[in-house]
Amino acid sequence: MQRRHFLKSTAIGSVAATLGLPLIGTGAVPKLKITKIRYYSAPGYTKPLFNQARGIVEIQTDGGIVGIGEGGSKDTIEQLAQMMIGENPFRIEHIWQNLYRGMFYPPGREKLHAQGALDMALWDLKGKALGVPVYELLGGATREYIECYATGFRASKAKTEEERARDCIEAGLRAYRIGPTGGNGDDPFDFYDNAKKTIELCKRMDAAVGGGGKWALDLHTRFDTTEGIKICKALEATEPYFVEDIVRSENPEVYKTVRSLTTVPIAVGEQFGDRWDTNELVEKHLIDYTRMTIPNTGGISEFKKIASMCETHYVGMIPHFTGPLATATLVHVLGSSSPTRCLMELGGGEPERPAYFNEDVVNFKNGKLYLNPNPGLGVTFDPKKAQFVVEVAEKTKFPHPILKSPDGAIHNW
Repeated sequence: MQRRHFLKSTAIGSVAATLGLPLIGTGAVPKLKITKIRYYSAPGYTKPLFNQARGIVEIQTDGGIVGIGEGGSKDTIEQLAQMMIGENPFRIEHIWQNLYRGMFYPPGREKLHAQGALDMALWDLKGKALGVPVYELLGGATREYIECYATGFRASKAKTEEERARDCIEAGLRAYRIGPTGGNGDDPFDFYDNAKKTIELCKRMDAAVGGGGKWALDLHTRFDTTEGIKICKALEATEPYFVEDIVRSENPEVYKTVRSLTTVPIAVGEQFGDRWDTNELVEKHLIDYTRMTIPNTGGISEFKKIASMCETHYVGMIPHFTGPLATATLVHVLGSSSPTRCLMELGGGEPERPAYFNEDVVNFKNGKLYLNPNPGLGVTFDPKKAQFVVEVAEKTKFPHPILKSPDGAIHNW
């Protein structure tokens, strides 16, 4: 036991010495403070919207170690960053609670998106400081790879949806996801007609890939309950991997009705944020898979709690596809979570590889995402290839009161 402790302490000390960092006590982690947070826009991203932002954040420290994250918009990042200057970046949960509870109002989903980017960067920073990948900080690997499914399949030259689906499965991906007919143009959306056509499309898809859950359906919340249930009932015998967003997501209580009327595996949550958006759906077994993702949930710190909740109630995890750095992050979290069934979505059937990240931003082969053993998230960022937006180097000039209990824990003011 003493020898193992010595070796671990020596390894940490070696990393700190190489970086010229001070240590606190024997075997302690380096003592750091956050000095600056920078935000860059992602070149070439076609949805520069504040509620679907894909900027890159850098958290800089007085020890020279930099952590990177992805998500958030300028205003939300800027406000949260002002609350982090001077903080110890290793107190990740403490910072998360302060950002979540601070400034009086609980964060809406767009602010959570920014918090998720900053939380991601803190975990990356800590992994780099200790010389270990993030999945080791989360408990170590529990699986060798993450199965993936494709929404569309760019690698296929096929002209029909059925042919693309077959190409997708042959490439090693677990499933091919389709959407309902109609709804993507200017023509009025006829619920009855498109429900009928969607059922026909799904049956052709099932036959094309040979069944076995090799396809999935996303209804995109386009249908009312009547047609949504009609589609699900018609597909029960085909056994899709999942049917997603059967009805609109504002009122989770509706899934009490949906669950009682169909046996198809239900996936919900890509429009949700933190665990309180989905806890009743999970705890009451109203869904089979949660679609919540990073950074939308508030980052790694929150996502791992959602993963524990899902394990408790035997609910699988199928995160909605997201940016390239967030995709790399999800591999670390899912790769170190419980053996609960999980699946990752890839737009076009392959990960994005933007020029501002290293080419091997993720380890993808034969339709699967493998764990990255490099320190932190295993991703390097070249700020010269992105567009600088803002730098925060001072704490907020409008601090809100913070309530702490005698033991120092943060509570609502």
